[in-house]
Amino acid sequence: MNEVANNAAKSGVWGVDRPIGVAVLGMGTVGAEVVRILRDHAEDLRNRVGAPVVLRGVSVRNLDKDRGLPAELLTTDSESLVARADVDIVIELMGGIEPARGLIKAALDAGKSVVTANKALLAVYTGELAASAENNRADLYFEAAVAGAIPVVRPLIQSLSGDRVNKVVGIVNGTTNFILSAMAETGADYHDVLAEATRLGYAEADPTADVEGYDAAAKAAILASVAFHTRVTSADVYREGISKITSEDLETAAAVGCTVKLLAICERVTEGPEEGGKESISVRVYPALIPRKHPLAAVNEAYNAVVVEAENAGRLMFYGQGAGGAPTASAVMGDLVMAARNKFYGGRAPGESVYAELPIASIGETPTRYHVNLQVADRAGVLEAVAGEFAKHGVSISTVRQEGHDDVGARLVVVTHHAQESALADTVAALAELDSVTSVTSVLRLEGTEE
Repeated sequence: MNEVANNAAKSGVWGVDRPIGVAVLGMGTVGAEVVRILRDHAEDLRNRVGAPVVLRGVSVRNLDKDRGLPAELLTTDSESLVARADVDIVIELMGGIEPARGLIKAALDAGKSVVTANKALLAVYTGELAASAENNRADLYFEAAVAGAIPVVRPLIQSLSGDRVNKVVGIVNGTTNFILSAMAETGADYHDVLAEATRLGYAEADPTADVEGYDAAAKAAILASVAFHTRVTSADVYREGISKITSEDLETAAAVGCTVKLLAICERVTEGPEEGGKESISVRVYPALIPRKHPLAAVNEAYNAVVVEAENAGRLMFYGQGAGGAPTASAVMGDLVMAARNKFYGGRAPGESVYAELPIASIGETPTRYHVNLQVADRAGVLEAVAGEFAKHGVSISTVRQEGHDDVGARLVVVTHHAQESALADTVAALAELDSVTSVTSVLRLEGTEE
């Protein structure tokens, strides 16, 4: 036992030989890894915390399955396990909203600290749970809820607490990144790559949460909340998935020195002087073109990465495995050690910070750029008509190029400067009505540029 720990024990904060009891709710892929680490590295954990960290029990759905644990550690009664007097910290790895929400709240209301990886729950109920933690002097940790093993939540809450974060943008879903990377590399279409991702275990049997952006949106809500000191829920996040991305979109991206990634974007939006310079935040998830030189463009396969732009620290990038049993368990255990140390030394984790209360900008108010592919008639005056529609809606064009022509017409590719999303969307709708435009074949936003 180190000297600091002995002094803490002598002060009466926590007895040297008094163990810190831990309950684990759920023993899936991540839960099994957490239990293994708790048992295999008990001595290391004791030395890092200052007191023994003891597994009191594991809540499972089925007691008949062989889990390699003594029978007395397993239970299907989660409520009773959480309520046990010898449990000091609850690790929730069940997923879903209920019963996880009720169990976490019960633990916090009893003064027990909680570690969770449940992004879907936190993206809706962080306020309620944070209030329970604050009222009962308990800790609520959730590093593992965003980007697996990548430490990004704690740096935002603690390391950058004295700085002003202006933007957080990241690839936070490994399934969609695997699919888009494979499409770009092989030229295969979305459905074929999704089938392969399912076969390899990167995609769930029902991939909707991943491919339609729900998973990324929940993580974006959490990131925005901690970065901008404003409570953001998943309902505040504009969301589009990747199911409509085609191999042609990837080919077009490559032709202009870009790639396509599903991005979670959280940023401050400041209105112009004529609107009083009011500040809001935009939180959105959608597939977008990013230049090859952007650091996120090189993030492939099932990896995740998050780029944080702060006023004084500048650009910071966090990269690594965003999912999986061992990587996510690493983040869970980091939170557990912090919570256990707080129990031993009498400290507290930082609570929810929502003092800024910034308004959430709608997608229509958000500035971005468009990359628009049009199939048009190959005749004089078409380019003038197309440019005229952009001008009518106050959208400035960056580049226009024609890519070949045949019996059915020509292909125009228009890239805009930054403009409000509403103006860009209205422009595209107007273009589709022009007699000279056969079809708007694709529209992708362009992110990560200086213009």
